[in-house]
Amino acid sequence: MSGFLASLDPRRVQWGAAWYAMHSRILRTKPVESMLEGTGATTAHGTKLAQVLTTMDLISLGVGSCVGTGMYVVSGLVAKEMAGPGVIVSFIIAAVASILSGVCYAEFGVRVPKTTGSAYTYSYVTVGEFVAFFIGWNLILEYLIGTAAGASALSSMFDSLANHTISHWMVDSVGTLNGLGKGEESYPDLLALVIAIIVTIIVALGVKNSVGFNNILNVLNLAVWVFIMIAGLFFISGKYWAEGQFLPHGWSGVLQGAATCFYAFIGFDIIATTGEEAKNPNTSIPYAITASLVICLTAYVSVSMILTLMVPYNAIDTESPLMEMFVAHGFYAAKFIVAIGSVAGLTVSLLGSLFPMPRVIYAMAGDGLLFRFLAHVSSYTETPVVACIVSGFLAALLSLLVSLRDLIEMMSIGTLLAYTLVSVCVLLLRYQPESDIDGFVKFLSQEHTKKKEGILADCEKEVCSPVSEGEEFSGPATNTCGAKNLPSLGDNEMLIGKSDKSTYNVNHPNYGTVDMTTGIETDESENIYLIKLKKLIGPRYYTMRIRLGLPGKMDRPTAATGHTVTICVLLLFILMFIFCSFIIFGSDYISEQSWWAILLVVLMVLLISALVFVILQQPENPKKLPYMAPCLPFVPAFAMLVNIYLMLKLSTITWIRFAVWCFVGMLIYFGYGIWNSTLEISAREEALHQSTYQRYDVDDPFSVEEGFSYATEGESQENWGGPAEDKGFYYQQMSDAKANTRTSSKAKSKSKHKQNSEALIANDELDYSPE
Repeated sequence: MSGFLASLDPRRVQWGAAWYAMHSRILRTKPVESMLEGTGATTAHGTKLAQVLTTMDLISLGVGSCVGTGMYVVSGLVAKEMAGPGVIVSFIIAAVASILSGVCYAEFGVRVPKTTGSAYTYSYVTVGEFVAFFIGWNLILEYLIGTAAGASALSSMFDSLANHTISHWMVDSVGTLNGLGKGEESYPDLLALVIAIIVTIIVALGVKNSVGFNNILNVLNLAVWVFIMIAGLFFISGKYWAEGQFLPHGWSGVLQGAATCFYAFIGFDIIATTGEEAKNPNTSIPYAITASLVICLTAYVSVSMILTLMVPYNAIDTESPLMEMFVAHGFYAAKFIVAIGSVAGLTVSLLGSLFPMPRVIYAMAGDGLLFRFLAHVSSYTETPVVACIVSGFLAALLSLLVSLRDLIEMMSIGTLLAYTLVSVCVLLLRYQPESDIDGFVKFLSQEHTKKKEGILADCEKEVCSPVSEGEEFSGPATNTCGAKNLPSLGDNEMLIGKSDKSTYNVNHPNYGTVDMTTGIETDESENIYLIKLKKLIGPRYYTMRIRLGLPGKMDRPTAATGHTVTICVLLLFILMFIFCSFIIFGSDYISEQSWWAILLVVLMVLLISALVFVILQQPENPKKLPYMAPCLPFVPAFAMLVNIYLMLKLSTITWIRFAVWCFVGMLIYFGYGIWNSTLEISAREEALHQSTYQRYDVDDPFSVEEGFSYATEGESQENWGGPAEDKGFYYQQMSDAKANTRTSSKAKSKSKHKQNSEALIANDELDYSPE
């Protein structure tokens, strides 16, 4: 007992070593090769998920998760209370802001394909374990609340169609409970509970079944949308847009409406959670994200135009605007047709919230950050059935007890946080040196790069038998050392472009940027925006580039430039947070044109612009992917700004609940996840292997026969924890002792460890032998 209490003495705790151990744990990243190794019949999670989703299935999932509430609820709410007919412009602005985050998601879907977990997996590979858990935990919150809110909204829709007889029966039969929400009386929503359970069963039955059900509802929703467009044309009137009624509240109302309309586009991140179940994630994910956003924008704008041309904006019904706009013109039959579309849209939106939640839990549990039994995959349905049941039960319980209004307020904070982090990761990755992101290229090309020790063996094989594998490549005859700088004709290279025998191999650092035969930069490496800029400016482009310090095409990122970008992105995030906070909470001072407020805003804008310009001066990594976010660093930086602004617009009670949820997550991570993650277990096994390996070291100066002994635990801690001079003197003593007894040491060690060292060398040769 006294020894245990002595170990707790702060004077004996090695704070430097403890901080380093914790720091290395929370910032460790998941190697992409570990996901590549799991592409066989089974993975570390158990049974592999079924790869059955096509591009059309992903588009259907993305559209269904967005269109439900956006078309039937948000359009009327924003038109009446914020923007009037200018809701059309609000939707366009919100769509542009959503596309900025969408292109970042699309690039990450290509960088880390065939994965489950969306932004959680992306951040685990790039940023670190702690941030990944934090994002994954909040994605679970988003999907959990979205599912409960969808079930409550469907229950309210059925209650409205039944003239509120369901709610009256609940109050009379079951009674009311206090404190559910903001203190008002509310009844337990048993119908929402039943709806959530039914949808959970559908999702657990299999991905193909749930996606098929989703596609049927989307077709029904599409038919109702076409009916609204055609039937509404007979009742429209241009007078509702005339005489300044298009922007009744000015541009401030349009921008306020855009912040609300942005939430109608949240949901496309469901596509990024299906990477392991998509047939071809490299192309399906970016196409599906872009197509779903464009389809949603088209639906929102068209419905808003019909709505504001049929009914004056101040007479729009906020509860069910599309149903009541036909009632206002006496077309009662259309009300029930639109009601069918509303039920289909809300159901598919509910399915879109519940579908990705078990997959995020499955990914986190498979990595050991959550309890591993949640990663069990049913061999019959090929779905994470335990995660489906647990998440569906929690969502059903939440929909039973919490009111719809409170659920909606917390729906977006986790998503906006995930969008922000994805934008940060894209900025970081595109400016890192090749060695730091080489794993992504290995994963993309679906092949392992040879180890360093295996290169000589490959060269000898090529020299000795040039015909055996030389027919697979056709390069210059001067290449005498294999095909390391010649193009591979594998199927995966076709994702990047047509195979060109005059260019470098995909694993070469100059791949896609330099002509191999001439060494001159190729025009194909330039993006279309840079080509247009060159045509616009002309010969002055190169002079301007030199004066501004912009990098050339031959410049490559280094560890120093990557570190510079990391520091700039961190400062950029902090500055944007301060800037958005001041814009929101100090708006009164800005509107009063206080000199210090204006000066502070201008100063922060200049600092943000300077940081973006410093990032622009750093060279990008030349690797080409099937899809890359355009206009770096401006697109990810603006996406960060928009997402941070919208997060800070949320209510205070939402942030308090968010803080409670995060506190529970931190207890789980530091109590379980950090000690049971797959990376932690692998590190322990590697340390054990190294300690076993050191026992058979060939030249061991600490052998007992030579009069030396291993240091005790206390002595080793004292030596390692002491000052640098003591450690240097200690090592000098060891080296002197080794020099004095070198003759006897060599003879003893060689005779003692000859067999062990030969066995280890043989194993190494087997590990690095060419395939």
